[in-house]
Amino acid sequence: MHTSDPWSVNALSLSLIFVAAVVLSFLAKLWLSGRQVRHVARHRSAVPDAFAGTVPLSAHQKAADYTMARSRAGTLHLAWDTALLIGWTLLGGLDLLNQWMLSWLPQLGPMGYQLGLLTGFALLSGVLDLPWSLYNTFRLEQRFGFNRTTLKLFVLDGLKGLVVGALLGLPIAAVILWLMAAAGQAWWLWAWAVWMGFNLLMLVLYPTVIAPLFNKFEPLSDATLRERVQALMARCGFAAKGLFVMDGSRRSAHGNAYFTGLGASKRVVFFDTLLARLNPPEVEAVLAHELGHFKRRHVLKRMVLMFALSLAGFALLGALSAQPQFYLGLGVRPSLGAPNDALALLLFMLALPPFTFFLTPLMSYWSRKHEFEADAYACEQASGQDLTAALLKLHEDNAGTLTPDPVFARFYYSHPPASERLAAIAAHPDPRGAGSLGNLGGGVSGGVSGGAA
Repeated sequence: MHTSDPWSVNALSLSLIFVAAVVLSFLAKLWLSGRQVRHVARHRSAVPDAFAGTVPLSAHQKAADYTMARSRAGTLHLAWDTALLIGWTLLGGLDLLNQWMLSWLPQLGPMGYQLGLLTGFALLSGVLDLPWSLYNTFRLEQRFGFNRTTLKLFVLDGLKGLVVGALLGLPIAAVILWLMAAAGQAWWLWAWAVWMGFNLLMLVLYPTVIAPLFNKFEPLSDATLRERVQALMARCGFAAKGLFVMDGSRRSAHGNAYFTGLGASKRVVFFDTLLARLNPPEVEAVLAHELGHFKRRHVLKRMVLMFALSLAGFALLGALSAQPQFYLGLGVRPSLGAPNDALALLLFMLALPPFTFFLTPLMSYWSRKHEFEADAYACEQASGQDLTAALLKLHEDNAGTLTPDPVFARFYYSHPPASERLAAIAAHPDPRGAGSLGNLGGGVSGGVSGGAA
């Protein structure tokens, strides 16, 4: 290891910087969550004027209760995750796991030891997070009528996820670990290229290989809707391999629609819950919004950003992994008789989120800007009135609050708040002559788009 590297820092200083980032991010999250709960609670008793006569009071109150329940559960989960983060790092949890895995080094060899460390960490992390997954699915979602997952399906999904994660994760991890050991000081650049190639491959394989392991996808059978969707896609110059309906109702009552895939593998997917709730013109409007993301090159821009951020991340990891202080400052003793590359990957993965958290409002702003642009495109290609009706239905079905705290929304929301999103749609000329929507405002803070959108 090279201690003369300009990135070299004192281990104690690194520990203090890390603790400061963890504490500041934790307190910021608590403050934002508290603002959200208090703001939603204050506005629970009445539907906002812009939605009076459109959104029932019962639906508004259900959305408020759901939002507050999720926020309170999220606060407890946040405290748990923060305690685990400190436990894994400064309190020696990862060091203990590493020392135990080192005892198997003679039998497993250097690569086997490192893959075993990654696997052991992943399994333990999954077990420690399992109670929260169970609570969210079978208590929180169940309480508000959204959960349709059985315990058997939950277990099967978990087992499938483990198998798929092992089949995909272990080979790519092995390649990156090999590069870290064999490619010299520029290993991070080669590893980044491999990681990007892997992500692009997943975009191609996910729709046809991975997703069908968890859900059933059937061709869209509604001839009227299919013709309408195909006409829209033709107008927009978009080609997809197929139109499919996914059995989302097996797990949840939430509705959605999305594009997935890359190049010739692109396909349009509708949740069956979405088709059961929206009429054909509304489905067309939602799909037009999704097409807007492609026509405005949002997907390409997000991929470029992902490439750039991951390159910066690998470069930073390349600099830090060569320093003993990086390990010691985060509570782990680097080994002198075995490679530390897997340790570096785990420590970087653990330590980075408290720092990147403060970039969240910038990313959220950029995403909301894209949503406004996609809505504008949808109003050009379909009906703004139909898009408004669809968003309000999905908003009600997904129990999204109409009254989020403004600061919370600016920080976290990837989609514009209700009062802003539909107001922008209402101000856009409707090419089909549907008429003005007046001062009706609204939106889906959680978004109606998924996948690549």
